[in-house]
Amino acid sequence: MFFVTAVSAEIAGFPFESESQEQRFRDLSTELRCLVCQNQSLADSNAGLAQDLRTELYEQVLSNNSSDEIIRFMTERYGDFILYKPRFATKTLLLWFTPILLFIVAVFFLIRFSKFRNQSQQVQPSEEELKKVRELLKAQEQKK
Repeated sequence: MFFVTAVSAEIAGFPFESESQEQRFRDLSTELRCLVCQNQSLADSNAGLAQDLRTELYEQVLSNNSSDEIIRFMTERYGDFILYKPRFATKTLLLWFTPILLFIVAVFFLIRFSKFRNQSQQVQPSEEELKKVRELLKAQEQKK
């Protein structure tokens, strides 16, 4: 509920011609990242640059540019970093596949070490060790 209030407060300074324009502005301002704050969307940020970007976004929405056109404009001007959800491209392959690779490596090590642990538990004692244990048990019985 707080998030909705914060977004509404930011939109209050921008009068829209229709409800659909306002909704597109809200959607796009949550999809685009503040370049200063880095972990906040344009809708959440109080930075001066975020206000400038919201103004630019507002003008783009009022110009009836499509959402794709607005996102293309913003990424051409500020780079892919402005997108909260990075595109699937050759330069972002590492970003997309690193979690999968880490999961595979973790499963590999989990299997590898669980087999190692099971093998170490199944080791049979040698005859010398059994002989020593028997002698200790006999010595213990003789003391009683």
